[in-house]
Amino acid sequence: MYMMLVSQKFKKKYIALWLVSILAVVFYMNSILDSDCSQNMADQMQYPIEPQNQISLFSYNKNVPIIFVGGVPRSGTTLMRAMLDAHPGIHCGEETRVIPRILTMRNQWASSPKESERLKNAGINDDILDSAVGAFITEVVANHGKKSEQMCSKDPLVLRYTSYLKSIFPKSKFIFMVRDGRAVVHSIITRKVTITGFNLNSYEDCLSKWNFLIQLMYAQCISVGPENCLPVYYEQLVLHPEQNMRRILEFLGIEWNDAVLQHEKFIGKEISLSKNERSSDQVIKPVNLEALNSWVGKIPADVIARMDTIAPMLRQLGYDPKANPPNYGEPDQKIKDNTFHVKQNRDYWLSLAKKYSVHVKDTNL
Repeated sequence: MYMMLVSQKFKKKYIALWLVSILAVVFYMNSILDSDCSQNMADQMQYPIEPQNQISLFSYNKNVPIIFVGGVPRSGTTLMRAMLDAHPGIHCGEETRVIPRILTMRNQWASSPKESERLKNAGINDDILDSAVGAFITEVVANHGKKSEQMCSKDPLVLRYTSYLKSIFPKSKFIFMVRDGRAVVHSIITRKVTITGFNLNSYEDCLSKWNFLIQLMYAQCISVGPENCLPVYYEQLVLHPEQNMRRILEFLGIEWNDAVLQHEKFIGKEISLSKNERSSDQVIKPVNLEALNSWVGKIPADVIARMDTIAPMLRQLGYDPKANPPNYGEPDQKIKDNTFHVKQNRDYWLSLAKKYSVHVKDTNL
């Protein structure tokens, strides 16, 4: 009887590890068919992966604490992760891209009765799937950058699955970045950020899609409780970095370090950036005010007039849909000084941006 139980235990572990491999293969095949990934595939072909002498597979442990940073894209998630990455005990790194895709696949399996039945008949239950997904995420987060005391992952759209992530990583913490939807949409459209379902030719459509996503993420954040998910308003982070970073690190249970207020000094050193991420050319700069009101005067008048109807989450989150421009508050003196410095040295920052991004424009969104 004992041997039978041991055999079943090892069989379950083997199936979970096998599923991790299958998830990786499925993701890879999907990426080939995904037009959004075509450039990334080309980049990978230019830089072949060096053969490894040893493959290290982290054992999935549900008690591993992971920080997940997310929100609707263009809401300040990259700035947030850069400020966290400046802390010597934290590493978030670039967007993995694979984690939200794996979570979407898991959600599709769970929401399809037919697929669920097939998996059940194959002897693959929810526990095995969750262990496999957990092992996959752990491996990616632990190994996609430098090692650190605190694991962290920044993939904006993962916060659609906050409740599920909390179930497979009970000690995880979530930072939910919130930004004025009008600024988010203006940035998405102007920077041509492709998000499934967003029509980049329509402010109204993008605002409606923003409203749907932010409502979903907000509900997910609420569902896991304030001790696990912290909403962080981008505008307030920019206006008052120290006040907000102290609150964030206290929430995470991590000791304060002044380095988080000087993230720009660590770019290219402790903080690595992806040239393909749309925000890389912005986070090389010190925290400044240039992006806060760049959307004002750019949204069509008829959309502005119906803003309360198109994006009711604006008001629920505390923004005034009728304020153009809005009053987000008075910035700290240091931020005023940073903004003056950025404006006075625009050519320098533009040349530096070209080093870290393939999407450089002489603009700030």
